[in-house]
Amino acid sequence: MDNNQNALAKLHEVVTKGNSGAIVLSSNPTADATAAACALYLGLTKMSKSLTLACSGKPQFDLVGTDKIQNNLVGSGDNLVISFPYTEGSIDKVDYNIQGNSFNLIVAPRQGFPKLDPQQVKYNYTGGTVDFIITLDAPNLNSLGNIYSDNQNQFIGHDIINVDRHLTNAFFGTVNFVNKTASSISELVLSILQNLQIEMDRDMATNLYAGVSSATNNFTSYSVNADTFEHIAALLRMGAVKKVLRKPDMGFQSRPNREYQPSQNNPKPIENVEKEKQPQDWLKPKIFRAAASGDLG
Repeated sequence: MDNNQNALAKLHEVVTKGNSGAIVLSSNPTADATAAACALYLGLTKMSKSLTLACSGKPQFDLVGTDKIQNNLVGSGDNLVISFPYTEGSIDKVDYNIQGNSFNLIVAPRQGFPKLDPQQVKYNYTGGTVDFIITLDAPNLNSLGNIYSDNQNQFIGHDIINVDRHLTNAFFGTVNFVNKTASSISELVLSILQNLQIEMDRDMATNLYAGVSSATNNFTSYSVNADTFEHIAALLRMGAVKKVLRKPDMGFQSRPNREYQPSQNNPKPIENVEKEKQPQDWLKPKIFRAAASGDLG
């Protein structure tokens, strides 16, 4: 059994025995990686897996499943998260009290700012755990951006399935399905879905077709080989619709994770040093607990 077949066998074992997992993209994913991640997400949900599809950035490609991408590693759990649009300095204080059997959270706007629109309030849960993590198109864990740096404990003690084709891949996973000669991540994911014997539908096939097409410059790159065309033929037989992905309009401000990376010689960016001279918390909401349980004011 060659290395790829051995990796697929281990991958099959890990995914089959696990109940919950996360599929994580690199911080600035390509169209190919995004297409592959969405197809894998759609496929594993058919196995009744509880899944999170995560990325530090927010890919804007026109693919089925991109609406499921979030910037948290785990979307389930016991901790209720209440979120709403926020402008720096717009909230004066956050208070709470208990009135009878009701817990009241009070968000007071700062003078001159509009009050919170209830229609914009969203709720979800965090604090859950995962049985396995699948990384796509990531040569190392740091390339996952904030998803890794903010959740390093979640990566400890769990199976990590590393799916990649980078020449510089660090083989950091407990399972490493790495093929450095593959022309696309989408082809690797197709092999995974076939190995798991997941029935492919049109959406999954169309995503993967678009991913291969994007990665190979419409099948003209030097990495294209006979296997590539065999994979494309299989996807077309599965109902794939030929689709060209347009690159999103990414201005400088919208490029994800272009943050300053400190070093020993230059531990802080100069703008942060300047900011430290000024109080940093005067615009932030102040948290209080009401003195009287019945007072909502």
